[in-house]
Amino acid sequence: MALYGHPGTSALGVLGAQDLPSSIARAKKLAASYAPLSDVPVVPTFEIIATTASSEPGDDGDYSSESTVTSLQPWVEQASAAGMYVVLDLQPGRADFLDQARRYTDLLRLPGVGLALDAEWHLEPGQRPLAQIGGVDAADINAVTAWLAELTATAHLPQKLLVLHQFQLSMIRNEQNLDTRHPEIQLLIHMDGNGSPALKNATWRAVTATAPAGMPLGWKNFYREDTPMLDPAQTMAHHPAPLMISYQ
Repeated sequence: MALYGHPGTSALGVLGAQDLPSSIARAKKLAASYAPLSDVPVVPTFEIIATTASSEPGDDGDYSSESTVTSLQPWVEQASAAGMYVVLDLQPGRADFLDQARRYTDLLRLPGVGLALDAEWHLEPGQRPLAQIGGVDAADINAVTAWLAELTATAHLPQKLLVLHQFQLSMIRNEQNLDTRHPEIQLLIHMDGNGSPALKNATWRAVTATAPAGMPLGWKNFYREDTPMLDPAQTMAHHPAPLMISYQ
């Protein structure tokens, strides 16, 4: 169960709507609300936007603002010390997912830190954020998976979570070619569309129908954009039951 957002700002999600200790407490409280509904332990989690899609190209021209390792380190370390998991979310703009992931090698060498690829914000040359929905080919995801698997194995780390955000089928091209063979990595496709329950359920059905067989799935609840937002029991009633639930 994850709080999604960027430290220090509520505009990008609830994770940044309060200070670090309060965010830890909020994540734990939300996780506790799901515990009676789950057959497995519910792990409170931060999903931190590490690179943020930007309307401006920036000095490097990639339309993505990259947080420093130093700025994220307190959130990662204190969450880990509190028994939480951390996922670093990448919104790369025109940059390459693998290049951005490598920026956070020092954090990904820690045992309780995974990665998320936000294909909505992965742009082709000439594209800009918010002008269209981005997408990524399975081959580019596989390159990240292979790199992260090698890092995990070399550092003798527990298996890492690699989240793939998706609310349109075009966001993951050639989806059936996703490489799920690395035991060091658990891929999960996360449905993060917003709107009415009917609209979100339609998106859920589309995403689950095209996911590779046996792929774990996730669901996102939006405090402001969902009309209305589902409660924990309604969220867990989906089939198959989501294994990662995030709040934005």
